[in-house]
Amino acid sequence: MNVIDILLWGVLPYVVMLTLVGGLIWRYKYDQFGWTTRSSQLYESRLLRIASPLFHFGILAVLAGHIMGLVIPKSWTEAVGMSEHAYHFLALSIGSVAGVGTLVGLVLLIVRRRLTGPVFMATTNNDKFMYVMLVGALLAGLATTVLSVFDPSTVDYRETVSPWFRSLWILQPDVGAMAAASTSFHVHVLWGMALFAVWPFTRLVHAFTAPLHYLFRPYIVYRSRGDSPRAGSVDIRRGWEPIGTQDRAGSRRRTRPPREHSGSTRAK
Repeated sequence: MNVIDILLWGVLPYVVMLTLVGGLIWRYKYDQFGWTTRSSQLYESRLLRIASPLFHFGILAVLAGHIMGLVIPKSWTEAVGMSEHAYHFLALSIGSVAGVGTLVGLVLLIVRRRLTGPVFMATTNNDKFMYVMLVGALLAGLATTVLSVFDPSTVDYRETVSPWFRSLWILQPDVGAMAAASTSFHVHVLWGMALFAVWPFTRLVHAFTAPLHYLFRPYIVYRSRGDSPRAGSVDIRRGWEPIGTQDRAGSRRRTRPPREHSGSTRAK
């Protein structure tokens, strides 16, 4: 363990965390209007209908796999009777399917954005950089999966990366454990940290906006014209009534001309 290991695995993770949290706070405070996906469904929806669910459901499966592999210790899975071989087979099979599905969905989104004229014209340099970061992270993750199967020299990430990741949250980074991991895991982790560092400053920020209020919003009542009552059966009211302020009402009373009574004269 040297100074570079301490900087990479003991200092850099906290810099990334501060950048992520601080960037989200800054973006929410000063750029709420830009906190959006900038949806392009209006320009093209046929390919988007396939690519978007494939990418989003795939990335959720990838996230769940990372949580399971990094957060749950090996002793816990062994305690419930799951052997190491069964765990790795399950993780690699499901992880590979999820990773490939996510990558295919992302590639389709990129192809759609490049071939659809209005969508491509709305693409910014920030969007292009975001796609590069996403593709790089997915390729690095799939590469570690392939190498862990076919390269016998690959060190088990549950004995290196996972303890290091858990140690970060108790502010006691296990730098030695991460330094002992294979180079493929080093590349994957560094790319992942770079992705999270730029996350708040791209369209990916919308991932932190969960529409939870939809679960508690009141019902919206729709009435068709065929269900309207017959004329004269009920007292139909307008949906609005004219309102006015007291000063305007008083001015109208003051400026109202006197009423003339026909057939009557005032005695002098």
